[in-house]
Amino acid sequence: MDPSAALATVVRDERARLVATLVRDYGFDLAEEAIDAAVEAALVQWPAEGAPASPRAWLLSVARRRAIDRVRHARRATSAHADLRAFAPEEADVEADPDAAGFPDDRLRLLFTCCHPAIAREAQIALALRWLSGLSTEDVARAFCVPVPTMAQRLTRAKTKIEIAKIPYEVPERGELSSRLGAVLEVIYAIFNEGYVATAGAELQRVDLADEALRLAELVGVLLPASAEPKALLALLLLVHARRHARVTADGDLVPLEEQDRSRWDHQAIARGKELLVASLALGPASAYAIEASIHAVHDEAPSYAETDFRQIVHLYEMLRAKTAAPVVAVNAVVARAVVEGPAAALERLAALEVDAALREHPALAAAKADLLRRAGRAGEARAAYSAAIRATSNEAERRFLACRRDALG
Repeated sequence: MDPSAALATVVRDERARLVATLVRDYGFDLAEEAIDAAVEAALVQWPAEGAPASPRAWLLSVARRRAIDRVRHARRATSAHADLRAFAPEEADVEADPDAAGFPDDRLRLLFTCCHPAIAREAQIALALRWLSGLSTEDVARAFCVPVPTMAQRLTRAKTKIEIAKIPYEVPERGELSSRLGAVLEVIYAIFNEGYVATAGAELQRVDLADEALRLAELVGVLLPASAEPKALLALLLLVHARRHARVTADGDLVPLEEQDRSRWDHQAIARGKELLVASLALGPASAYAIEASIHAVHDEAPSYAETDFRQIVHLYEMLRAKTAAPVVAVNAVVARAVVEGPAAALERLAALEVDAALREHPALAAAKADLLRRAGRAGEARAAYSAAIRATSNEAERRFLACRRDALG
């Protein structure tokens, strides 16, 4: 493989894993700084010498040496034990302790560490999303609809809390898992959503992130086999991810649900998602994840968009809104109701949502408004709304799709 392509691939696929491996010994900032230094070294060395046989091991080895140098320079190595641990050869960098309560790798350890109850809930999710998905602080701020300085302060406080309170980077006791479960599942869903529609960039979706979220959801389900929510979340992710191949053209352009070739959906994943959903509902009352999974199951079962049971979907959205106050859920509910009631009634409902500060600049609201205006035949207003939606999103595939819809109006 071309050295530049090999480096781009390993950084995209392994950066979060590398951070999770180093953060226990060196902390968040030094771990990231060391990995950045290793990537810079690779940019110089790999084109001249060729990509190594194991790009990840190479980056980890160089990053660890850079971290050790920084620790020595700052005179922060406090004991011979710490030095020995820092100098552990890369071969000792195992993915997991097989006896560590079923935790298979450092990313899941890091996830539960970030979701410690001593950290504020919003900060838990933001911190884990920042370090496990590889998103920048700017991207996380955009996902939470808050200013970048606010998010930067939130992340700094959370990292400081971990250091000052000496929150251990370790597997919590099994009895403590349930107290962190809610935040852990929120983080996994947030990582999946970033994979479903990337906050920024040329591609609509980041399948690597969506796959990582699925893997983490699987592992949490193994840890807590008698818990309904992990099963429901995994069902939801499978039912949505099953459509990934049909969501884009060969050129990477967005294909809306009503135009997708359903033969390209992963029907094996759909079948497994439905089985998990049934298993989740058998364990207790329907959670928000179970209700949302049910919505996607209705979509996935329909032979075509026109034959989709939107009345049932509207009913399920009413149940979901009773479980969660997430603003985007309200937008999606209006979009589904528009199929049943027509665009004019849906536009009235959407206008009521525009007073929500968290939604005012959100691309989902702007795009929904533009589409409803188009369906209502209000072309001039629709063009303006499409322009607003284009300004609201940083994803190039979404922007191209919205621009095509706007330009088609004449």
